[in-house]
Amino acid sequence: MTEPTMGPTTGPLSHRDLEDARELLRGHIVETPIQTSRWLTEAAGSPVVLKCENLQRTGSFKSRGAYVRIARLPEEERAKGVVAASAGNHAQGVALAAKMLGIPATVFMPEGAPIPKENATRGYGAEVVFEGQYVDQCLDAAQGYADRTGAVLIHPYDHVDIVAGQGTLGLELLEQVPDVRTVVVPLGGGGLLAGVALAVKQRRPDVRVVGVQAEGAAAYPASLEAGAPVALTQMKTMADGIAVGLPGTITFPIIRDHVDEIRTVSEDAISRALLALVERTKLVVEPAGAVGVAALLDEPSGFEGPVAIVLSGGNIDPLLLGKVIRHGLAAAGRYLPLAVTIPDAPGSLARMLGEIGAMGANVLEVVHARHSPKLHLDEVEVTLQLETRGAAHAARVRQRLYELGYAVV
Repeated sequence: MTEPTMGPTTGPLSHRDLEDARELLRGHIVETPIQTSRWLTEAAGSPVVLKCENLQRTGSFKSRGAYVRIARLPEEERAKGVVAASAGNHAQGVALAAKMLGIPATVFMPEGAPIPKENATRGYGAEVVFEGQYVDQCLDAAQGYADRTGAVLIHPYDHVDIVAGQGTLGLELLEQVPDVRTVVVPLGGGGLLAGVALAVKQRRPDVRVVGVQAEGAAAYPASLEAGAPVALTQMKTMADGIAVGLPGTITFPIIRDHVDEIRTVSEDAISRALLALVERTKLVVEPAGAVGVAALLDEPSGFEGPVAIVLSGGNIDPLLLGKVIRHGLAAAGRYLPLAVTIPDAPGSLARMLGEIGAMGANVLEVVHARHSPKLHLDEVEVTLQLETRGAAHAARVRQRLYELGYAVV
């Protein structure tokens, strides 16, 4: 069994602490690759690279912090096992680390957690218990379990060993991209951003560090404005990996003092980014892992290059992936829903569909509606779902139908 190695218990983390964590992880995690992105480089007008942590063991950066935290437990604590709360990525990191170190693990996951994340967590040998809708509720349940059983709570982000482990990603990144000027990192509870910011600022204080949250789960902007962690009353985002309603007491001051900017991105922006990553880089990335790319696509000129964007994870339910891709196609204007009023006469539908076909749009779905108080007796409303080549093409299709005299919604 691996002997525990001591890390810092309180106070700020030093560069030495991050190097010690990196040495502890050697041979247990993957040094994930950097991928140059030509299409993002063209959009930004300066070099953009992707740090592919979606290719990490268990599919996310969480393996780093989980292993460091558990490996440093003394023998008497290891004997009682560990417990964690997670939407899936931290769960897998804890489950794998516990298995590697021969320690029993229990993980509380929110109801509706992605099935692949649940299955992978069980596959690494952990017991899975479902509790509540959000990670915060799971944390309460996990803490209760720890109080009852003596198991050690492995917090998903708010512990110095977790932050040190996640910070090893920042050390790698600086070596892989020595001329980097801006580092963009997904932000939930803050363990990853805090660790990366410490690693970057301790070596390269001139490098700009930007955190990105989903608009529907953005606890940090209000907390930073208030000067202390402020809990969200509700959250709604597809990016379950960063849906954390309360910044950590350890991560908050690190982010406040070392991160240059926090940005937020919409659900549409996340889905467009995820779709683009699949199409342009051939990488499967979960919504939480794509928020950095979404932020750059929202404002391509807003980041000084070279820019390094962390793709924090790739664990996405195939069913959700299909939905997000369809949502991304719609957000990009490649799915065009229309309601068109046409004469209720033979050949009317064929003529309209012929015009649409001549414009190069593909008809995916056609539905007739004759019984509506807004229609005249000699009219029918046809609801169409079209596939187009993008927003500009969709606009041309709509304009052509207007020119032909159709009432289009």
